[in-house]
This record gives sequence, structure tokens and C-alpha cells, in this order.
Amino acid sequence: MNQRLTPQERANLLLAQLDLDQKMAQVSCYFPSDITQTADFVQRYPHGLGVVSALEARAALTLEEVAAFQRDVQSQAMVASGYGIPAIFHMEGLCGAYLPGATSFPSGLGRGASFDADLEERIGEVVGRQERALGITHTFAPVLDVTRDPRMGRHGESYGEDPTLVSALGVALTRGLQDQDEAGRRTEAVAKHFVGSHHTEGGIHGAHCDVPDRLLQEVYGKPFQAAITVAGLRGIMPSYNSVGGEPVSASQRLLRTLLREQMHFDGLMVSDYGAIENLHTVQRVAPSPADAGLAALRAGMDIEQHVPYGYSSPLRERFAQGRADIALLDRAVREVLTAKFRMGLFEHPFATEPQERNRTFSVAADTELAVQSARESLVLLRNDGVLPLRPGLRRIAVIGCHAASARFFFGGYTHYSMAEGKLAVNSSMAGLTTSGEDARTITSTVPGTSIEASDSPVFEELLQRQQPGIKTLLQELQDRLPNTEVSWAYGYPIAGDDDSAHAEALALAADADVVLLTLGGKHGTASIASMGEGIDATNINLPRCQEELIVKLAALSKPLVGVHLDGRPVSSDAADAHLAGLVEAWSPAEGGAEAIVDVLTGAHGPSGRLPVSVARSAGQVPVYYNHPHGSAWHQGGSVGFAEYVDAPHTPRYPFGFGLSYTTFAHTDLVLSAREVEAGDTLDVTVRVTNIGERAGVEVVQLYVSDRFASISRPVVELAGFRRVDLQPGQSTEVHFALQVSQLAFLDADMRWRVEAGEVDLMVGTSSNDLTLRETVTITSDAVIDGAHRGFYA
Repeated sequence: MNQRLTPQERANLLLAQLDLDQKMAQVSCYFPSDITQTADFVQRYPHGLGVVSALEARAALTLEEVAAFQRDVQSQAMVASGYGIPAIFHMEGLCGAYLPGATSFPSGLGRGASFDADLEERIGEVVGRQERALGITHTFAPVLDVTRDPRMGRHGESYGEDPTLVSALGVALTRGLQDQDEAGRRTEAVAKHFVGSHHTEGGIHGAHCDVPDRLLQEVYGKPFQAAITVAGLRGIMPSYNSVGGEPVSASQRLLRTLLREQMHFDGLMVSDYGAIENLHTVQRVAPSPADAGLAALRAGMDIEQHVPYGYSSPLRERFAQGRADIALLDRAVREVLTAKFRMGLFEHPFATEPQERNRTFSVAADTELAVQSARESLVLLRNDGVLPLRPGLRRIAVIGCHAASARFFFGGYTHYSMAEGKLAVNSSMAGLTTSGEDARTITSTVPGTSIEASDSPVFEELLQRQQPGIKTLLQELQDRLPNTEVSWAYGYPIAGDDDSAHAEALALAADADVVLLTLGGKHGTASIASMGEGIDATNINLPRCQEELIVKLAALSKPLVGVHLDGRPVSSDAADAHLAGLVEAWSPAEGGAEAIVDVLTGAHGPSGRLPVSVARSAGQVPVYYNHPHGSAWHQGGSVGFAEYVDAPHTPRYPFGFGLSYTTFAHTDLVLSAREVEAGDTLDVTVRVTNIGERAGVEVVQLYVSDRFASISRPVVELAGFRRVDLQPGQSTEVHFALQVSQLAFLDADMRWRVEAGEVDLMVGTSSNDLTLRETVTITSDAVIDGAHRGFYA
């Protein structure tokens, strides 16, 4: 308890006092299925434990209920441990805390579309503060997966397809989360999911991945390395999948050699829920639970979540009998205890008292931040001049199921989505998937699909309980446009081929000045969602019921505007052919209605940019802008035709793309030097001017392209970005500091090398519109430490 000692020194002193049972307890997790029923805790964990899941706080009605649970379990754990050792309480944090009254933020792709690292750090500060107030100091975020497959149900959790974008935003969120409160209680972020989990075969969650080492480290590993090196990331959760035949959770090559030794990660590693059990029951690389646990320990896994399976009594007996090396267990326990000392849990083990909690948990600025995040996430994809909506419209016809319920604003891993999932017939969350014997028959489905219909009033009642007074898109439009008749028709469901409501929608649209369609599915959890964790798809386009109504409405010759809500970007031939305006809104959470109407009416201009390339169909997957020379739409004329026989090679919409209500000019690209070496930093300056008639935000994007290299390199790569807010006629200079080491790549011997040669630097409005170009020469080769290279300008 001597606070003058380092956390490591204190952990070593405590470890020396623990017996085998106490050590095993410290690598275990308690998962209460009901936070009000914890009377059996000491019976199940008589020697204390390492961590407690606070996931089921998603069902709590009050903060005091959660605080009482935390204090009760923490008190029992400390007494049972024999040495007053507190437990770490963990909770998800991608879109906010699962707590009553907590702030909910947009999905990962939505926040990726903001290209706003400053905003992301502020979001991290809010999430960390709100969870720490309830004694929760392990936050499962950021999601550092690079995603290139929209078939995968978890596509919407990632920041995007580009490792530089994911790195910059992931570092920012980590910095915000890993803050401390006034008393000294400190959050540690747990980045997910190391590594390559979105590269699975078939876009199927948790499936096998064949990821070449160079791709794994340069692309999928880069955001993790950036968070470790730049932000001091303290926690990592390995992914469920196998890489090259090795389940990541038991891979010494990936977790010990790569992550701990080469990437210098020195924090706490925790399993995903049920991942160690999967080694035995799913991937079948361990013949028994004890073998599964031993394999994970050997790889460097410190804690098993969410219940003891591999780290249980059979493994304990192996240690007791000398059939397993106790040093493996000691190493893991030392990491757990060190983390607890770092977090300040020995001094501050409990949730804050009500008075302090009420003062710090939530402030007005948190809600404003959620609206700002939603607003910045919106991407204007099409506009023939219909947007912003002109004043004085007589009638607007609003069509689509999404417009009449705010439930569709909340994507997977928001508090509402996770609480809503408990009302569904069957769960889809890995580790919590409904077992065969517990699965129930879905009696009502969305026509033409196996998706459970969620039209019961209990879902809406839950939303109003969590988000009192939250407005639907329809209500927000009616309130903001009091002189316009805004009417609604159902039109279609979230999926399938049901056209039974088309006639009503067509009749409403016939007398409207503008027709506004809400499009997309339901990004969420369990059997009520059309995409989410464990809810993958082969069709990435709009469902037939929506696609066909767009075509029918086009025959009316009315201006059609689409607002798309989902966890993957909109991809629709009918939308491209017939919509006058199209806004990608992702899953905007609690600020959704206000933000969308802000953009539709022009109260705020659209400023989001696509964080992914949009595939035309699943048959084009993967399609990504930073492909190597000789690939995709840079295939080469001597190799084959320039297009597919039935579609272009290019994406529907390119990475970085997004329209504005004004126009920007980029001029005067200036480099601080024409020749550089590996250790240099190159200053890049560009002037940006708003030459339009409205205020607006430009996202200035800096790209690089290695002209010739010893390894085939990407055609073009994002190097840095910056949002600038400019009034009409206003001009500003944007300065980038580009470390030359950011241009390093793995050479033929898998060493990080900055290679001599010419590199083009380009600035523009998207990966497909780069209007300015200058060239710098790297004068000599250098092999560097990849863990300390540059990650983003």
C-alpha cells in the first residue's frame, strides 16, 4: 500500500504473498446475469477475482442501482481475496457507457466519417468519466479494426478502411479514455480486436483469416501500434478468429512475439467473451479446457472472460501437481495486479458517492457533443440542388419505417441497442449467443427474411425510458418546419420484399413538393437486427422492398431525397439513378434527428467524408482505394480488361468523398524541403479558400504515393487530414508535419525500411480528386524501429 513505490513494485510485493487459489482468482472474471442478484458471489469466487463484467448494467433503471451492485461485489471481492484486492469492473465504450442517463454517440463508421480526431478525444473523455463515476475503469474501446468487407455485420464498429484514419482516431479516443478523475482513479482503454478480425473468409464473424504477414502488420496492426506508441494504450483484447490456422487467443507468434516483443505492448491482455472456450469447442486446437487455458496463458493472455472455462480447476490442478509452469500464471497475475495499482483501485475501489456522481457524471456539454458528432458524421453523397430544402415548401412526404421511430438511430454497441437486444427472441453476441437448447422460435418475422419483427410496444417503451423525449426524424421535421405539411407513410420494412405498403406511400407522394425517404436496415443486436455482431449478409445493397419503391416513386417526377441509416454505407442502383439528394447518416445515436434536419434544412452544412470505399455489390468485395499497384482499377492493360464484364472496377463512391453546400479551392502546396532522410520531418503547407456563398467545413486530405519501391506499394495512401471551418471568401493555411518514417514499409526481409526514392505528396477533396501534387526525394535507405515510426501527419 506504499504509494511511493511503482505499480510494478507494489504488484511484486503482493504477488509474493498469494497462494495458488488466490492467484487463479486474479485471472478470472465474474459475469452476473442480473446485477441485483449477487448473493452467490463468495460461493462462486471464494478467493476474490480479477475482473467483473458490468455488461448487464444495460438493464438497470437507475445509476444508484449500478453503484449499489458495484459496491456490493467489490466489497465481497476485497474481503474474499484475503488481502483487500479490488476487482476491475469492465464495460463496453465504443458508443458510450451502458448506464442510465449516459451519453450515446454515433457508430464507429459514423465517427470515422467525421475525420475529427479532436472530437474523438473529447468523446473518449466523456465515456471514461461516466464509467469511472460508477467504479468502472476498464473500457472496451477503441475498436481498431480496419474494415474492408461490408458483408460483415460488425462493419459499422470500425472507423474505416484506412489504417492512417483508424490510427489517428484510435489514438485520440485512447487519450480521452485514459484520463483520471479528481481522486486519482484512472481508466485503462482496451483496444479491440487484435488482429485482422475483419479479414475473415466470407465476411463471417469470427471465421478463419488468411492474412499475409506484411498486410497484417502494415495495415491491420498499424492502429494498434499507433495507440501503444503514441497514446500509451494499456489494454488489448485479441480477436476470435484464426490467422493462418492459429487462433489469435492462443498464438504465441501474434500475442507474445509480435505484440509484446516487437510492438512493445506492456499492458493487460484480456480475452474476448468465450474465446478461450472456443479453442477447445470451436477451433479444436485444445483437447480439453485445461489445454485451452494453458495455450492462452503461454501466448500471454492475462485474464479469461467472461466466465472461467480454461482458467478453472483442472488447470489449477496442473499447477498444483507441477505439470504446468507456475511462472506462466505468475506473469499473468503480476500484470493484473500492476493494472489495478495503475488504476488507483487500491485507494479508490468503489463507485463515487451520489453527490460527486451527480456533479460529474453528465453535463449539458455531453449532449451537445453527441449532436456535434452526429452532425459531423453525415455525408452528402448526391445533390442536384434539392438540398438544402428551400423555404416555403408546401408539403413533404416522408416515407420509410425509420422516420417514425428513433430506435433506428442507435447502432450496435450503443446502450439502447444492447438493452433492446435482451428483449429479442435470440441473442447474436459472441460469448452470449443463445444456445440451441435455449433458442426460441421467432413467431413473427420481417416478410421475406428470418429477421424477427420488433413492432411490439416494449421496444419503444424501453427507448423512452432510456432517452425521455427523444424525437423521431418525423417529429423533428414537423417541429422545425411548422409552415410545411409533413406527412408520413410506412412504405417498407428494414429488409425483404414486402411491397404491401407501396400504394399508400405513392398516394402520399403524389401530392408532395419533395419526397424524403429513409432507407437502410437495422444496425443493432440480436434477432431483431439486419446487421450487427454475428449478423452477416451476402447482400450489401438496399432490400428489394426499398429499391423497387424508389423506381415507382421516380415515375411521379417528384424530387426524391434519401437518408440512409445502417451500419454499412448505402449502395443502390435505384438511388443513383433516381434520387436528387442522398445523405449517408450511419447510426447517429441520440443526436440523430437534430443533426439530420440540420443538414437537410441547411442550418449546418454537410461535412462528413466517406471512411470506406463503397462497393457496388458484394461481388466487388473487397474494394478499397489504397490497393497495391497492379490491382483493382489499376490492374494494367496488358493483364486484362479495364472493367468487369458486368460492372466497373471502381467503387460506387470513393474513400474520402463527400459533398458540401459550398465550394473550396486548394492552392499553394509547399514543401519545406525537396530532399529528406529517414529521421526528418517534412512540413507540408496548403492554402484552402471557401469560394462559395455559404459557410462550410472542408476536410483537407494529404496523400502520399511511392513512385517506385522494392515491394509493391499502395497506389495512394492517406497520410494526414484536417477539418477547417471557413466563412464565404475566407482563406487559411493548413500545416501538416509528416515524419518521413511514416513512409516506412516492411522490406523483403520483413524489416521496417525507409527506402530511398521519390515520393509524391498530393492534396485534394478525396482519394479520387487530388488536384495538387509535389515530389520529395528520400536520399538514402534506413532500417528503423517500426514501433516508433510515424503513423499520421
